[in-house]
Amino acid sequence: MGRRSLHTADELRELIIGASTDLIRESGLEGLSAREIARRIDYSPGTIYNSFENLDDLVLTIEGRLLDSLLDALAALPPERDDRVRVQKIASRYLEFVADNPKLWNLLLEHNLPASRSAPEWYRQKLEALMKTVERALLPLAKDGIGDEELARSARVLWAGVHGIASLSTANKLSMVASDHASVMLEDFVRTYLAGFERNKDAGRG
Repeated sequence: MGRRSLHTADELRELIIGASTDLIRESGLEGLSAREIARRIDYSPGTIYNSFENLDDLVLTIEGRLLDSLLDALAALPPERDDRVRVQKIASRYLEFVADNPKLWNLLLEHNLPASRSAPEWYRQKLEALMKTVERALLPLAKDGIGDEELARSARVLWAGVHGIASLSTANKLSMVASDHASVMLEDFVRTYLAGFERNKDAGRG
């Protein structure tokens, strides 16, 4: 335990997050334990709870950073004049990101807070930022006068479909429902969804 005096509270927090992230990358959520985190950073298990209230708080922090990384990846996409292509590229980048971080990304599906506790506001804001990214991409393809609620619902439906394909692919379950590669299925899904979305636009003009 001689390393204890070498780290500030912030440094120790980063050590814990880094070791925990590595554990999840290697073994998924089931591989995460206070004892193993402590062993990797050469501190006692109790030290972890000086930085985090519990393991749920630690996992939420890792999820939050993962969402930040995804948002940065989407924001880094180059400008695209064709609005349909823009949506396709967002979906493709999402699939690539999930494929690059499979066990980490599965946290969003596997990690459940106790029924008595809701996700903190900062976490909900990150999820909302992801939805707003999809909404902004859809807006140029929407009918005139579309309401905020309708646009938000459409963005969430599109995201759910993209997320489903990406998650099935990451879990190696996609072959159970289709023989096509995930990228082919994703492109087909987004193209079909946008065609229906724009038909609603044309119907609204009529």
